[in-house]
Amino acid sequence: MSESDGGADADGEWSLPEDLEGVQESLIRWYEGDHRDFPWRRTDDPYEILVSEVMSQQTQLDRVVEAWEEFLERWPTTADLAAADRADVVGFWTNHSLGYNNRAKYLHESAQQVEKEYAGAFPTTPDELQELMGVGPYTANAVASFAFNNGDAVVDTNVKRVSYRAFSIPDDDAAFEEAANDLLPEGESRVWNNAIMELGGVVCTQTPRCDEVGCPWREWCDAYASGDFTAPDVPTQPAFEGSRRQFRGRVIGTLREYDELEVDTLGHRIRVDYVPNGEYGREWLEGLLADLESDGLVELDRTESDAELVARLQR
Repeated sequence: MSESDGGADADGEWSLPEDLEGVQESLIRWYEGDHRDFPWRRTDDPYEILVSEVMSQQTQLDRVVEAWEEFLERWPTTADLAAADRADVVGFWTNHSLGYNNRAKYLHESAQQVEKEYAGAFPTTPDELQELMGVGPYTANAVASFAFNNGDAVVDTNVKRVSYRAFSIPDDDAAFEEAANDLLPEGESRVWNNAIMELGGVVCTQTPRCDEVGCPWREWCDAYASGDFTAPDVPTQPAFEGSRRQFRGRVIGTLREYDELEVDTLGHRIRVDYVPNGEYGREWLEGLLADLESDGLVELDRTESDAELVARLQR
């Protein structure tokens, strides 16, 4: 694998695609063109965003919408929430099945902190936001990103799944964090963190929907090329060794190293038992290449004499 293509090499070292700007622009363009319209995505009010983040920790987003709207109708500002009876806040949480009641208690206490310690104005950086009661690194970074466009890369389960599949980032928290921050366009944390989480939430799900939803990263994605969609939160797929998806990956990896290859030359490079007229020969390989061509990953051309088939990556 060439350095410009990204992914992990045989030693486990990884790199992002050289065309990082293209990767970034394609995802932002996809997100801005069409995404789920949650109401907290239409505000930059840090209080409203904090409420959405705390509610979302244990509840599906579609269910959060109604609770979020009712909560803010009842307590529209931190001052209103700070002045509320804690039992009422906890009761609201319980009645809406929003998970652990201590989250409601911490949200109430953080509102009181904002009013008493910050004169009603939220802190703006991830480090400062972590001073609020019950606000950990993830939530602090999300509020900084979505309210103030002042965050680092968000790294949640969706982001890990996407980066593991697309760029072969190893299943290691430090590697995920480094890759996520390398991917983040400078000064774009609000749109970027929303976009990459949306990618994991609606496209690169546990059962991926690459073509169905039109994943913007298909041309760079290692998993899309190989057909192996294993991820940290997805059980390892059985029988990968010798499978069709393994050889799809080998074809893509080999063609990345060369401008183009004649089919028999390619065959000998991807499997040691390749024999043009054998069981795993030209007919088998041409079928594999036809699938990759249908997926928009490979171009196939016949020579003028129609005697040789030449394969190259789709550009």
